[in-house]
Amino acid sequence: MSDMSDVIVIGGGVIGCCVAFELAARHRVKVTILERAVPGAEASSAAGGILGAQIESHGKPLEPALFGFLLASRERHAELDARLQEAVGVGTGFRRCGVLKVSFRDDLEAQYGWQRDRDVRISFLGGDEARRIEPQLSTAIDSAVHLPDEAQVDPPQLLRALQQGCAAAGVKFMTGTTVRGIARTNGRVVGVEVHDGIVEASAVVVAAGSWSSMIAGLPERLRRVRPVRGQIVAVETRPPIARNIVFGERGYVVPRPDGRALLGSTMEEVGHVKDVTVGGVHAVLSTALGLFPALAAAPISATWCGFRPATREDRALIGAVEPGLFVATGHHRNGVLLAPETARVVADLVALGRTDRDLSPFDPTAR
Repeated sequence: MSDMSDVIVIGGGVIGCCVAFELAARHRVKVTILERAVPGAEASSAAGGILGAQIESHGKPLEPALFGFLLASRERHAELDARLQEAVGVGTGFRRCGVLKVSFRDDLEAQYGWQRDRDVRISFLGGDEARRIEPQLSTAIDSAVHLPDEAQVDPPQLLRALQQGCAAAGVKFMTGTTVRGIARTNGRVVGVEVHDGIVEASAVVVAAGSWSSMIAGLPERLRRVRPVRGQIVAVETRPPIARNIVFGERGYVVPRPDGRALLGSTMEEVGHVKDVTVGGVHAVLSTALGLFPALAAAPISATWCGFRPATREDRALIGAVEPGLFVATGHHRNGVLLAPETARVVADLVALGRTDRDLSPFDPTAR
């Protein structure tokens, strides 16, 4: 697509910035990001930064195309970190820390045993074996699954690095811009409608997260993307309470190497109500204390919430909708995890008209 004059990316979160960075840095395309608030103000900056390709199956076997996409994107985070370090001297906080999924009673081998046949590293442990890895785990935990290749990033750091990488590659940011709809002429996408007219472009990528449903001119399936609120509590632990990310049955603890720990997270269908609530904080703390009783002495340093963009099918929507219109939204819990591979394939579709990745699990045009 060498004659392309411009691409508009709607949304300045991790997905949108990643897509813009790939288009500008790898394909040398002129890109403008339109953002209604400030880049990363919604789900991206609120996320825990878990790169849990294996844990996010939630104990259910995944089809090869979907599982392969998850694994590929996890590994691409290491590459993205290196590229941004080289381009702007700022990394993403990428760290191969591993994940422990623990249980007080469930049969984790029955839930995750299928991964033994998928060429990934996984081991099943008793409670004492799990505590040898993470000594401060509750003594009530009786089993665990260890996934040593899972990783994490620091989302605010990731966003800063991406924004600087985009700027260095020539991406233009237009903040405080609310997109009203997709602009078409003679049935062809020509840009987007904003409050004072049309911003023209040869192609448009919708990466607006839970706000995608508010953009007029999208197919019905895309207009059903909805927000799912998640609340997080940040605490301080010295030294770090764990090295691995630890998942329980209803939440997780994400330890940072500097002693911070993120405790999360709720799953609330409340629309775009951006409140941290007593009930939400109580649920998060109860889950975390069940995993690590020693957290009772940790000071709380912050609380916040964000909106995960969810679809009815619980699958991200990635790909071409019509000539000139592409989408990368609905990633729900996995926006940070899936950002690099989503960006790579969408950038290839926009710039080259093709991709080497099977996108059938994410088809935005499927009924």
